[in-house]
Amino acid sequence: MSLDPTGMAPEDLSHAGSVTDKAIEYMIEQGIAPISVASALLGGALGLMAREMDDKAIANVLRSALNSVESGELQAMRAEKPVS
Repeated sequence: MSLDPTGMAPEDLSHAGSVTDKAIEYMIEQGIAPISVASALLGGALGLMAREMDDKAIANVLRSALNSVESGELQAMRAEKPVS
């Protein structure tokens, strides 16, 4: 896994995102509640980060996610297409 030229994101981030989107789609099709899907994915992500990153790096990822929520960036996703 190497970083992009700006050093911000791994080059395989798009692929990982596509795989995650397909997993979400599959779970929703299986009738799993969206909150359960989201909670499981978040728990898995936190577990992976805990094994692979130090606390400061994890805090930076979480801070970035919180900034996206607070800036209204996620509202556009709601307008695009609901999950359920």
